[in-house]
Amino acid sequence: MAGKTRIEHDSMGELRVPADALYGAQTQRAVDNFPISGLRMPRAFIRALGLVKGAAADANAGLGLLAKNAALQIRRAADEVARGDHDAHFPIDVFQTGSGTSSNMNANEVIATLASRQLKKPVHPNDHVNLCQSSNDVIPTAIQVSAALLWHEQLRPALKHLKGTIDRKGKSLSRSVKTGRTHTMDAMPLTLAQELSGWSAQLASAIERLDDSAKRLQRLPLGGTAIGTGINADPRFARRAIANLRGMTGVKFVQAANLFEGIAAQDAAVEFSGQLNALAVTLVKVANDLRWMNSGPLAGLGEIELPALQPGSSIMPGKVNPVLPEAMAMVCAQVIGNHAAITFAGASGNFQLNVMLPVIAHDLLQSLELLANAARLLADKAIAGFSVRHDRMGEALARNPILVTALNPVIGYEAAAAIAKRAYKENRAVLDVAKEMTTIGEARLRKLLDPKTLTKGGIGSGGGG
Repeated sequence: MAGKTRIEHDSMGELRVPADALYGAQTQRAVDNFPISGLRMPRAFIRALGLVKGAAADANAGLGLLAKNAALQIRRAADEVARGDHDAHFPIDVFQTGSGTSSNMNANEVIATLASRQLKKPVHPNDHVNLCQSSNDVIPTAIQVSAALLWHEQLRPALKHLKGTIDRKGKSLSRSVKTGRTHTMDAMPLTLAQELSGWSAQLASAIERLDDSAKRLQRLPLGGTAIGTGINADPRFARRAIANLRGMTGVKFVQAANLFEGIAAQDAAVEFSGQLNALAVTLVKVANDLRWMNSGPLAGLGEIELPALQPGSSIMPGKVNPVLPEAMAMVCAQVIGNHAAITFAGASGNFQLNVMLPVIAHDLLQSLELLANAARLLADKAIAGFSVRHDRMGEALARNPILVTALNPVIGYEAAAAIAKRAYKENRAVLDVAKEMTTIGEARLRKLLDPKTLTKGGIGSGGGG
């Protein structure tokens, strides 16, 4: 069959299409017009298109606008598209018409072909599959549906898993005291459990922010058709179709209160991407903390040892690198870059339509999938299995001159600073120097300077860096 073609036609005339293709002329024109990147629209987006088309067919049948047998076959074909059975027949490049009309028609043509075969009579991609719809409301709807589904089904569970892994690890490290660092310089001590609790709290805040943004992502512009007026759509259509989407996905989708906003702007997608951007900032912090804590094993901090996953060098035998934190940092760099692109694309709403929808879809969904995959790997292959080098942490603590901060209320800041400077200069323990430079008894000094005691400064206690 390779190289064989058939003739298809659309409103612009006839066109040759691969003989075994499920799509028609409009898809082929887009394939011919946009050989740009080789990147196809994401699987999650194609899934959402299938869900929207199936929900629309059921709504149109219920309103008596579409024959029930035709609607049944359209829904069946749309379900197959949503499952991914026909992804090979969605060949259009991401960098296509800014409205995403090519991808909408790609779905319409594939579904129409499949339904026609089952029905044994023509099902029209525009008149039947696209009934009560326009690319201008379907594509923004598909972007929001696909992003919401990836959030609820993949990224949110992955973040909960990462947070849970951090919390469990933290519980086992409540007695592991280490030197704190501010400005990357030695500071007051804390436990590893306290350090990990900061990561956990960051993730909890990220989940809360994303949950809030998802509420706006779930307000769909379906029913606005071409420019928000709802031309050619039954006024009852959108609410029925969106109710079907709720039933199909379990996500609380609703119709947007203002359809002009939902079609002309992509503010909800930009906002949600912004929260993914903030999450990436959080995860870079976690990844870099892990890398620094793992650094060494001899010349670095050497506080923890991450699981050895693979050889770290093609020339230096025995070298092992923190590959998972590095991978996470690269994912976050991509997400931050995606947000910059989505921000620019979101600003490209001209009058009644945004004209960078496909790239918003691609970058937003890529960010969600990358973060979900990397979060699980960081949890399972880095955080869950790292070991603590208590000997190295203890040595650093004993020599930490900043412990003298605990003596401030007793001997004053300047006297404490003198002890710290001498301890650092002579590379001696603060306790030994304090015994020589103060009249405080050794037992009291040991109590004042006990690193474990110094980690109990109270929740929310502050102080200069």
